[in-house]
Amino acid sequence: MSTYLYRLGRFSVRRRWFVLGAWVLAVVALTIAGKAAGGSLKDQFTVPGVESQRATDLLKATFPAQAGGTAQVVFHPSTGTVRTAANRTAIDKALRDMAGVSHVISVASPYDAGAQVSKDGTIAVANVAFDQSPLDMGKGPYQELKTSVSAATSHGVQVEFGGEVAQFGEQNSSPGSEGLGLIAAVVILIIAFGSVIAMGLSIGTALFGLTTGISVVTLVSAFVTIPTVAETIAVMVGLGVGIDYALFIVTRHRAGLSRGLTVADAAGRAIATAGQAVLIAGVTVVIAICGLAVAGIPLVTWMGFGAAMVVAVTVGAALTLLPALMGFAGHNADRFGVPGFKARVEMGARDEDGNYHGWARMSHHVSRHAVAYLVGSLALVLTLAIPMLSLRLGQPDAGNDPTSSTLRRSYDLLAKGFGPGSNGPLVLSVDLRGATSAAVVPAVSRAVAADPGVVHVDPAVVSPNGATAVIQVIPRSSPQAAQTTTLINRLRHETIPAAVGATGARVYVGGPTATFIDMSNRIASRLPLFIAAVIGLSFLLLLMVFRSLVVPLKAAVMNVLSIGAAYGVIVAIFQWGWGASLFGVHESLPISSFVPMLMFAILFGLSMDYEVFLLSRVREEYLLSGDNTESVATGIATTGRVITSAALIMISVFLSFVLGDNPSVKMIGIGLATAVFVDATIIRMVLVPATMKLLGDANWWLPRWLDQILPNLDIEGESKLGPDEMEHPPTSPEPEPALVGS
Repeated sequence: MSTYLYRLGRFSVRRRWFVLGAWVLAVVALTIAGKAAGGSLKDQFTVPGVESQRATDLLKATFPAQAGGTAQVVFHPSTGTVRTAANRTAIDKALRDMAGVSHVISVASPYDAGAQVSKDGTIAVANVAFDQSPLDMGKGPYQELKTSVSAATSHGVQVEFGGEVAQFGEQNSSPGSEGLGLIAAVVILIIAFGSVIAMGLSIGTALFGLTTGISVVTLVSAFVTIPTVAETIAVMVGLGVGIDYALFIVTRHRAGLSRGLTVADAAGRAIATAGQAVLIAGVTVVIAICGLAVAGIPLVTWMGFGAAMVVAVTVGAALTLLPALMGFAGHNADRFGVPGFKARVEMGARDEDGNYHGWARMSHHVSRHAVAYLVGSLALVLTLAIPMLSLRLGQPDAGNDPTSSTLRRSYDLLAKGFGPGSNGPLVLSVDLRGATSAAVVPAVSRAVAADPGVVHVDPAVVSPNGATAVIQVIPRSSPQAAQTTTLINRLRHETIPAAVGATGARVYVGGPTATFIDMSNRIASRLPLFIAAVIGLSFLLLLMVFRSLVVPLKAAVMNVLSIGAAYGVIVAIFQWGWGASLFGVHESLPISSFVPMLMFAILFGLSMDYEVFLLSRVREEYLLSGDNTESVATGIATTGRVITSAALIMISVFLSFVLGDNPSVKMIGIGLATAVFVDATIIRMVLVPATMKLLGDANWWLPRWLDQILPNLDIEGESKLGPDEMEHPPTSPEPEPALVGS
């Protein structure tokens, strides 16, 4: 593989205009194609095989009038009550106008018998039913609905919107905060490289790859349903890995230039060595994220596929576009230095006076006190992970949206007027096709109404052909509360079966709240299988790379430790509320059901970067010297600055997304940043040298028979680059390609 990548790097330098033009053409073509095909991201919550999905499918098949989207329109007069004559006149006019909105099949007036008006008369709710799902209708009907209430708003009545139609209609790409992470990355790269040109190579490649990747996602979204949050996660991961991958390659390229290699040869060697590590790490990220399909939930699957597409394109940019840009820069990669920051290349374990410098000195210190450092660092990481034991999966509701959102304001009004459960009604779909008596419907209603976790049960609505009945249930607790999950489980396994008895009817508990709970249960059940698959893949890959049984096993354990610490931190912040206000969270939240699985997939792939980059240098030194302690010190010393810079960039990018409004994105950002911090500090600086010292030569043990059958991946080494594939260092510098624009 090294030879092919070496030739690819040289080709990209020598045909740099062709490569650059191909990438520009690809971006333009993908962008135009995506818009022409009508690509857009949208949310569709389906969980095949669970009870809530069976409830929805039953209504679509037998009672389609009840299977469409719904919206809640909340009225709150500024003075008086909703029954005050002037207020009622304005609200009645709005209700009539709402009935004329496209796809609306019914508007349940709050003034009807049994409808929803708060006890003090200051809050009223009109339930609007549509004949299609929000995804099928698009956002047009919701915009009409907002316009139709002008008679009420012009009279001074506050009108807010909730429900699934409103949630779909309010979907919009919020202002990105990734710019702050990008600024931090620029600063870190300038400090690491001491050169504006070197910094620009990394940033330019990452942004180009990210733009192309997002264009691919947009185009694909014209043919499949990709959730809106997928773009945010793709940008978060793509920007972080894009800059990191370019950083690794540019660092190796500059080291080659400092040894007197030609630009083409230095770029070729960088792609063949650091580029091969990037390729392996990128492929691991893609495979791990695509493993989210194990959950069997389309939303989670395509969330992962979206991020995987961006990572794959980013890897391609690092291996082709970056060497082309390095060709344009020529020998000027270290030009335009910033005052106070010296252009730097990799350092060895010792300084010019033969003394160990910072990184190597730290490694030797840890090695001399290996047991103490091992115990202390394990205790610290395990302490961080303790909150993980109380992890509760769920879905944050609209009560966590900013107060500027109509969804949040309607949520607060409903909770104030009718209790928190009014924001997450349950829908009971009753299949009467095999029932012996229709009396089962009122029996179910009475049994459910008697449950202490239920506030109200609406009258049942029976389909014209008598095949299906629909019963809406208002829980006492909010959608994200643990009590609501308990209620749903009790209704499904105790209350409803007892009421149905041997009548032959089948009752399914559905609705958005039940769907999210079912999704959480599905993910929780599939998570162990997913984790085992990702760990197994990583173990096999590192086994082939490092020709050792111990190194990949140790790496897997350490990755699990850093991810466990990340889980613990997000539980402590979002569930326990420790420091939550610092991140814009003001109440206890469950951890979004897809977050642990998504984090595990991303982090196991990202940690591969550091494992390969560090341990490959350690192995290289060990093969030369046979000194385990010295090889670890040299490996840490030569990779210390670049790994630290890469980690700081990742952390900055991830934390920049915490400034947004989406609590799930906040969880992912904080979790990823925590894991990278732990991996780049406690793991790399303490656990690696301590464990490798204690294990000694056993680190590199591999049975002879296994060594003979394993393929050899010579990552980071140049042993496969023979004389026919390399240029010898020139006796006189080659002509320098001019800088673009110079």
